[in-house]
Amino acid sequence: MKKFQKRNIIIAFFMFALMSVMVLQKTNAESSKSDAKSVAWYTANIKKAEAKNKECRADSNNIELQATPDCINALQALELSFGVKR
Repeated sequence: MKKFQKRNIIIAFFMFALMSVMVLQKTNAESSKSDAKSVAWYTANIKKAEAKNKECRADSNNIELQATPDCINALQALELSFGVKR
């Protein structure tokens, strides 16, 4: 009976460790998403918005880069500031 209990404790410990690692990975992924500048920030820093927009549009085939929150927010800030699509 003791061998069975030890095995269950070890399995429970490893399951807990695995779940902890998964939670940390999810937290890190979410925090990297929140590093993006907001539309308001780009509107207040229009030169940075122009630079980011130029960077995002440099390679028209790089759809993944253009879909990032920073690229989207910079473009939206420029559109709001100048009233035209860029």
